Amino acid sequence: MKFLKLAAIGAALIAASTVAQAGATFDSVKKKGFVQCGTNTGLAGFGAPDSKGVWSGLDIDMCKAFAAAMFGDPTKFKVTPLTAQQRFTALQSGEVDVLVRNTTQTMTRDTSLGLIGVAVNFYDSQGIMVRKDSGIKSAKELNGATICVQPGTTTELNLADWFRANKLSFKPVVIEKLDEVVGAFVAGRCDAYTTDKSGLASSRSSQAKPDLYAILPEDFSKEPLGPLVRQGDEQWLNVIRWSFNAMVEAEEYGITQKNLDEMLKSTNPNVQRILGVTPGMGKNLGVDEKWAYNIIKAVGNYGESFERNIGKNTPLRLERGLNQQWTKGGIMYAWPIR
Repeated sequence: MKFLKLAAIGAALIAASTVAQAGATFDSVKKKGFVQCGTNTGLAGFGAPDSKGVWSGLDIDMCKAFAAAMFGDPTKFKVTPLTAQQRFTALQSGEVDVLVRNTTQTMTRDTSLGLIGVAVNFYDSQGIMVRKDSGIKSAKELNGATICVQPGTTTELNLADWFRANKLSFKPVVIEKLDEVVGAFVAGRCDAYTTDKSGLASSRSSQAKPDLYAILPEDFSKEPLGPLVRQGDEQWLNVIRWSFNAMVEAEEYGITQKNLDEMLKSTNPNVQRILGVTPGMGKNLGVDEKWAYNIIKAVGNYGESFERNIGKNTPLRLERGLNQQWTKGGIMYAWPIR
C-alpha cells in the first residue's frame, strides 16, 4: 500500500511537471505579446517580403493564424528569416516560437532534434529544374551533371539516393542561401537546381523570364511540409495544430472570410463549434472562444490561403493536387473540432 501511495505521488509530480513544461512557450508568447515565427529567407508564395518589407505567403498566413488565435490580432507576430542550416538551432534555442519554413516532417527530425512536427500544410515532392534550351526532358539524362543544392536539407540526401538508385553520377554545387543558390543556377554555374517542387515553382516565378526554365517530371521523394515546435510544449503544440485544423475544417464546411458572420447563424453543430457559438473549444486551448473565428476573419480558410498565395491565378500557378480537400480527391483531412 505504501508503495502504491508513493507511486501515486510520483505520478502526480510527473504530471504536474509535464503541465508546467507544457505551458512554457504558451505562457512566454502570452507575456511578450507576439508570436516569433521562424521563416524562409524569402520564398515567393510561401514566405517573402515585398518592397516595403511586408511579409506574405502560405506560411506567413499560418503565423497570422497563430497570432489571431492567441491574441485576436493577426498582426501580433514577428518574422525571423532563417536558412536551412540555421532553422533547427533557432527553434531549439528558443530564438523562435515556431518554425513555419517549408520544412519536411521526417522521423529523424521528430526523434533526434528535440522538435516535433505539428501538421502538414503543404504536401510536396522533390524535383529538379533545368534550362529549357538544354533540351533535357528527364532527370535520367543528367548523368555527370553539376547540380545546385542547399546544405542541411533532406534535399541533399534524396538527390544522392535517387542518383545512386538509378546508377547515375552528379557533382553537387552546395550553396547555403536560397537567393545565392538560385542565382548560381540562373548564372549557369550548374546544369540543374533541385529542391521541393513548390520551391522550384517559386524560384522560377521570381525570374525575369520564367518560361526559360522547366521542372522535370520525376518526383525524387515525399515532402510533407509543415510547422515544427519544441517537444514538451504540449499546450503550445495544441494552439499550432488546431489553428491549422480550423483553417482546413472551415473550408470543408464552406466557411469563408466573406460569409463568416452569416455562418454564425448556421444550425450545423460542427460549424457552431468551429466558430465558438457552442463554447468549450477555446477554453480547452486556453484562448478566446472566438479563436477560430478570428483566424478565418484574418486569413480565410485553407483553400482561400492556398489560392491567394500559390494557386493557379498566382505567378506560381500551382494546382491543389494532393492539397485539395479529402472530399474532392486530395488528402487534406482536418482533425474534427469537437
